[in-house]
Amino acid sequence: MRRPRSAFGASPTGGAASGRAEPDPRRQLDGFQSPASGAADEDRFVTADGADTAPLLEVDGLRTWFDTLTGRVRSVDGVSFTVERGRTLGVVGESGCGKSVTALSIMRLVPTPPGRHMGAVRLGGTDLLTLSEREMRRIRGNRISMIFQEPMTSLNPVLTIGRQIAETVRLHQGSSRAQALARAVEMLRVVQIPEPERRVHEYPHQLSGGMRQRVMIAMALACDPEVLIADEPTTALDVTIQAQILELIRGLQARFGMGVVMITHDLGVVAESCDRVVVMYAGRKVEEADVVELFERPLHPYTRALMASMPAMNTATARLAEIPGLVPAPSELGRGCAFAARCAHARERCRAESPALAGGDHVVACFAVEGRWELPAEARAAGSTDGVVPA
Repeated sequence: MRRPRSAFGASPTGGAASGRAEPDPRRQLDGFQSPASGAADEDRFVTADGADTAPLLEVDGLRTWFDTLTGRVRSVDGVSFTVERGRTLGVVGESGCGKSVTALSIMRLVPTPPGRHMGAVRLGGTDLLTLSEREMRRIRGNRISMIFQEPMTSLNPVLTIGRQIAETVRLHQGSSRAQALARAVEMLRVVQIPEPERRVHEYPHQLSGGMRQRVMIAMALACDPEVLIADEPTTALDVTIQAQILELIRGLQARFGMGVVMITHDLGVVAESCDRVVVMYAGRKVEEADVVELFERPLHPYTRALMASMPAMNTATARLAEIPGLVPAPSELGRGCAFAARCAHARERCRAESPALAGGDHVVACFAVEGRWELPAEARAAGSTDGVVPA
């Protein structure tokens, strides 16, 4: 599939791939039985022509609310999407748009109370929101895993990284301590950490930021999950390490046949890594489309404003465009479109009513483009914040 690269110049992962052959992450260890081994592999892997697109994960009308001293606030409000086998779904938006809370809600890691969930999260037909905590523990880290934003705060500083990876294997696979530690060494080798036999006995503070992120990936993939949620996996990493991490995730996805949810605020990462994109704002999905379609024909004013704020290598500008104002806090949301206060095209209807998602494969929630899918040429250009004239 052609990637939308022109808007941001060079690929964010260009030139980072290693020429060295990667170890096969499916190689079985003595005494370790992978749940994806044998005949089950045919069901887990993507076919060569990409025809196997049955959804692995279905999020349907997910709502996450918190009861506070000042009332109930909506952090995630009616978000729906699907994740297919071997595909990557990007979830983008500014900080505070509800991306991470959506991921934590899918994983059932939001404390209840004060959190409350509504809707459905189906993994292979099983609604995760209806399971008991004991049933969810069998799935979390096993069939669905998550890479958290900051590995230094996610890893236990007083336990070796080998013990932390092995704990996941022992919990879900029932392996012995020796087998689990051997699996930890194997996974460190898979994520290309040098000298894994030695590193497995080291503590998080002894590793660099990029290596700690690789450990988080190894831990997430230790039990061969069907779905991987990567929450800002390249935050605080330099460009070279970021490219290596993204290349690593793509390579392992191709080998494991996983569906991936890539949460990020970096549109360059989205353009390079994702097949489909969900744009979130103030806890709601405001646009969703195929990645090429989204970059070639962004519809929502928020999406176009995000693209306009990105620097382009092929354009000389004195000052980058910025989106005025801030994302409203969940407690500040009222009637109407949440983006109305920052939108140059907002009218009275936008402040009084909340637009519903409309469209076919490319959906958007905006009164300004409702019924106007063929926009003026300037609105189709990535980076344009003009072109939509309110009716």
